[in-house]
Amino acid sequence: MASVTSSVDRRGVTWGLVAVAVVVALTFIGSDRLVWFDAALVGYLFGVVFAVFGVVYRYAVWLRRPPTAMLNKRGWDAFKARKARNAAALPALVGTHVLGQTFIYRRSKTRWLAHQLVFWGCVLAALITFPLTLGLLHFQSVGQQADRYQVYVSRVGTAQFDAGTVIGWVIFHGLDIAAVLALAGVFIFLRRRLNDPGALAVERGGDFLVLAGLFAVSVTGLFLTVSSMWLDGQFYSALNTLHALTVILGLMYLPFGKLFHIFQRPGNLGVAYYKTANAEGPQAVCRRCGDGFASAQQIADLQEVLPQMGFDYGTADDGSYQDTCPRCRRASVTLAQSARVGGFG
Repeated sequence: MASVTSSVDRRGVTWGLVAVAVVVALTFIGSDRLVWFDAALVGYLFGVVFAVFGVVYRYAVWLRRPPTAMLNKRGWDAFKARKARNAAALPALVGTHVLGQTFIYRRSKTRWLAHQLVFWGCVLAALITFPLTLGLLHFQSVGQQADRYQVYVSRVGTAQFDAGTVIGWVIFHGLDIAAVLALAGVFIFLRRRLNDPGALAVERGGDFLVLAGLFAVSVTGLFLTVSSMWLDGQFYSALNTLHALTVILGLMYLPFGKLFHIFQRPGNLGVAYYKTANAEGPQAVCRRCGDGFASAQQIADLQEVLPQMGFDYGTADDGSYQDTCPRCRRASVTLAQSARVGGFG
């Protein structure tokens, strides 16, 4: 029992509990003291609370890992060094690194398309599901007009729309649109993972588990629409229970699976600032050939972080392997192999 307790990060638990308290308070206040909270969604709320605690806990632990802590510190240092310029560049970085994910496009257009479909499908689903679950969003009919609705954010009335219009159809079928987007991305990923030799070589069981979860949530959600629109509500109760189960399990798996990198992705903004600062700063000089080969700051950070991770690259002559450029490293390996076998002559 003591070993389990000692392995739990107390700071992560504290931040996780604070996040849960915020979600509960937001639900109570935003739903007008639970007036607009739908009791049928209590299972979803449990899944959201669990996911929030898990994500915040893991994120807090992740930020304290030596490499992440170093990148986080250097990213903020680089941002604060030139606040005005970096703040002006922030929207473009968010567009390319977080929303557009252009770094994936440069590797493969197919992978980029799949990522975009899944990303925007999940974002759309979250923007609809979470406010509804927390009671922050609801719809009311306007007066005696049964086909006209007003959108309420908590107690504040906002836009009105007719159910029979295109806007009304999009609003009421937003989750269906999100499901179609996610399914399209899942199928592209599956095709690639089942046919690409490179993807098969690095395949892990968790990759297919994520795709299976997205597939289950999307398909069961679409089945609800099929049941209500074309089957006169047949099997709706069973399908609703099945869909709720897939969503709740998906939310509970979120902190532990591959989709956690969604929350890590904004950290790339700090990495971008760090790279820019390194490119403009002094270069490290190879101790063998004297040529510049990388940022001096990056090499110094590596020499500080690697020992904390259990990798000691110090050498007998009181230097560091990290002070050697890649070309000289390859030459050193070749010379060492030659000496071991007695030369190549």
